[in-house]
Amino acid sequence: MTKKKYLVTSALIYANGPLHIGHLLEYIQTDIFVRFLRLIGEDVIYVCADDMHGTPIQVNAEKQGMKPEDFAMRFHQEHKEDFSKFLISFDSYSHTNTHINEKFTNLFFETLRKKGYIYTKPIFVMYCPQCKRFLPDRFVKGICPKCGAPEQYGDMCEKCGSTYNVFELKEPRCAICGAKPEKRESEHFFFRLSAFSDKLKDWLLQNKELQPEIVNYVKNWIKESLKDWCISRDKPYFGFKIPNAKDKFFYVWFDAPIGYISATEEFCKKTGLDVFKDYWKNDECEIIHFIGKDIVYFHFLFWPAMLMGAEFNLPKAIYVHGMVTVEKEKMSKSRGTFILAREFIERFKEPEFLRFYYASMVSKKLGDVDFSEDEFKHFINAELIGNIANFCYRVLSFLNKNFASTIGSFSEDHHVITECKKEFNKIKEYYKELNFRDAVKHILKVASLGNAYFQKEEPWKTIKEDTCRAHEAVSICANIVKNLAILLQPILPRFSAELEKQLNLSGLKWNDLGFELKEHAIGKAEIILKKIE
Repeated sequence: MTKKKYLVTSALIYANGPLHIGHLLEYIQTDIFVRFLRLIGEDVIYVCADDMHGTPIQVNAEKQGMKPEDFAMRFHQEHKEDFSKFLISFDSYSHTNTHINEKFTNLFFETLRKKGYIYTKPIFVMYCPQCKRFLPDRFVKGICPKCGAPEQYGDMCEKCGSTYNVFELKEPRCAICGAKPEKRESEHFFFRLSAFSDKLKDWLLQNKELQPEIVNYVKNWIKESLKDWCISRDKPYFGFKIPNAKDKFFYVWFDAPIGYISATEEFCKKTGLDVFKDYWKNDECEIIHFIGKDIVYFHFLFWPAMLMGAEFNLPKAIYVHGMVTVEKEKMSKSRGTFILAREFIERFKEPEFLRFYYASMVSKKLGDVDFSEDEFKHFINAELIGNIANFCYRVLSFLNKNFASTIGSFSEDHHVITECKKEFNKIKEYYKELNFRDAVKHILKVASLGNAYFQKEEPWKTIKEDTCRAHEAVSICANIVKNLAILLQPILPRFSAELEKQLNLSGLKWNDLGFELKEHAIGKAEIILKKIE
């Protein structure tokens, strides 16, 4: 069977601060999907990068007396470390302030300009008379003109997701000094987003992989008419200089998504593949983006239009997830509900606990995910530890102690085997559909079937009268342990790898599901995960 080819991305994380558990939802969700594709034998790469340009980085770097690139690189390194701790398996993790990304940014710009999709015109921009500098949109704060939310930036509202012109912002002020800015005229570059209205609408309607609620949302934006997009900013600005344009820089949202391509190019340089032929211009490659609902406008309008204009392939799917709340409220430092990635590990020790908890709640649906500490502890202790981990240890340690660490023979006409096999295909379909919530439910059902069978057979009793029956029962349960190691690989890669080791196996794939493991010597059983106190 021919392998399908996938290029999967998560949204670029902004290199302006540390990772928190809200960020991690998307990367865990993406990683589970990618690991599943690898497990079933597909040809998949997972690329991502840090978004290292723009105003917030520039402002915060200035406050700390640092160069913006040094400030951003510090968080880039920290993000890489944190992602590694949470077992996020990137094939390429880069950042946008690279020569490769600048090369592709210039390629897009020149291609779009030659085709007439980029033009210049004088516009009024904000200028702070007190700071004596032009103010990029993110240097201006005020009240959202759409929903009335306070403390919003000059280009988009983080509350309602709308984008707007900085002069539509109500009660604007300089984000640096708080002074009221004034209008100044400046020549700027624009991308003809309006020219892509029909093409974008067709793409939305024809692509059945896109979530219907998001498609309807974006169609309304197109219906209201798309405005051409200013893609340049005045000096001072941390970003790439626009070729042959004095004191002009590319707006961060122009070069940021191109980071998906430059991260792919870095992977290709290591592997001898071609970024165009193998991925971004290969009709056989499915490009899949995972994003949060706060950046829908950019990924469903700006980015596809850029790809269309520059003749790159469009994403086959863009999966949008909700936000993470803590105890049913938005994360807040003042309320103590803002949990950093590193704080989570300090408090709960095991990063796979968060992977399992998130997996139990996410699907293709757009709803938010709530982190409740009490529910989290109960779920992990009862289901992951009580139902799965304890079952695996009981079975393997029983084999160690009573049957010379050897899985014996058994007939396959047992009811528990039939019931487990029914679950395998269901779980596979749930993984494919990104319905990890139901995948977890049915994996837990497999573990429950194993537990119930182990309790029913009571091998610790039957071994006294019928050794063969006891050995057969425990051997069937050991095969269930093996199957759990496979089924859980996408969600709990480290736990699964440890189970493989204890089973004296390696390299298990989806096709290894079943009950064929017989007359096999296992390793030493050890407790892998412990309850949260």
